[in-house]
Amino acid sequence: MDIDTLRISLQSVCAYRDVMEQPVMAQAQALLDGLCRERGEEAAGAYARLFYLLQSERCAGLGDWLGRQLRYSQSPYPLLAEREGVNPALEAAARRDVEIFSALARLDCDRLAAQIAALLPRDVRGGLSGLPRWKAGANFDFDSLTTFYRQHGTGLFAQYRAFIWEKGQLLPVREPDAPEPGELLGYEAQRRAVWDNTRALLRGRPVNNVLLYGDSGTGKSATVKSLLAAPGFEELRIVELQKEGLGDMAQLLRLLDRRRQKFILFIDDLAFDQDDRTYSLLKTILEGGLERRPANIAIYATSNRRQLVRQTLSDRQGDEMDATETIQEKTALADRFGLRVAFLPLNKAEFLALVDGLAEQEGLQVPREQLHQQALQWELRHPGRTPRGARQFLSSLSRKD
Repeated sequence: MDIDTLRISLQSVCAYRDVMEQPVMAQAQALLDGLCRERGEEAAGAYARLFYLLQSERCAGLGDWLGRQLRYSQSPYPLLAEREGVNPALEAAARRDVEIFSALARLDCDRLAAQIAALLPRDVRGGLSGLPRWKAGANFDFDSLTTFYRQHGTGLFAQYRAFIWEKGQLLPVREPDAPEPGELLGYEAQRRAVWDNTRALLRGRPVNNVLLYGDSGTGKSATVKSLLAAPGFEELRIVELQKEGLGDMAQLLRLLDRRRQKFILFIDDLAFDQDDRTYSLLKTILEGGLERRPANIAIYATSNRRQLVRQTLSDRQGDEMDATETIQEKTALADRFGLRVAFLPLNKAEFLALVDGLAEQEGLQVPREQLHQQALQWELRHPGRTPRGARQFLSSLSRKD
């Protein structure tokens, strides 16, 4: 495909307009425009800016950059392929676009540099000496992209597994804090209940929303985050949101609906003050309002409290005609979670067994009797037989070494 034909073809890209709107493509278009209009200085500037943008995005060439953009595009065709839908006109447009992008990626930099030099006065061509090159070649084609969409989905959900919902925006977490399941010791029955519920979600079965409650440091949040590292859970995505984001949750539900992945909406350390009316929003979402909650979504929350809405004596001694109804309204929120998992403090034997397991993981060489004696002495000064307490105890031994 010659330069002028490629330039016009890029202008007529239909199915992947989102790719064309990126700064890299603007410079690629400017480079071709400069060559076709015989404006050497403009072409040279566009070439330099294009090289800079590719290097800024750590791409060896246009093929690498285009392959990434096409794989994670959220344009109409990838979304259609993700749902395995049928639209012959859209498919034909997407196929044509991919062929055009492939031709662009295969442009040889030596050829481009020579054409730019030919458009400049002979006495200034030396300024192009040592012009850097990028790698030519296309590592993508229409069929492989379609297979990728069907296997992995599209957009951010194909690229990342953890997100934060903030001010109506979905922000990807590039390196989520997801402990391996083997790193978590103790509370095996509680974690198994959470994993079984999540496994059912991934299989497309009806599941419960989950409330993990109990003392601080027992591993409630770690249990939820470890789901990202569980084998066989690759289709799972976790979206963390704060209590303040409940008002925008309807928008989030619509965004996640009909995606191929399964989503956990994770609310950590959930509790409501007596005058906080946002608990009514959560109750409506848990129970379902006029708009159904998508089947690929479940809500998981952690709390240090069994009853999520704090009560005061005024609730029981207030001036309402029926104070009992006020109390029931506030205490019933936790009951909207179909699965409630209690993380209670460990007994002495469980705590010492946890200490033994963590010490073995960390390779600490301390006689067992001595380790237990020191652990119990630590626990007297630092109340709380929890995984967090056990890890803090072992850290104190490491510092002494």
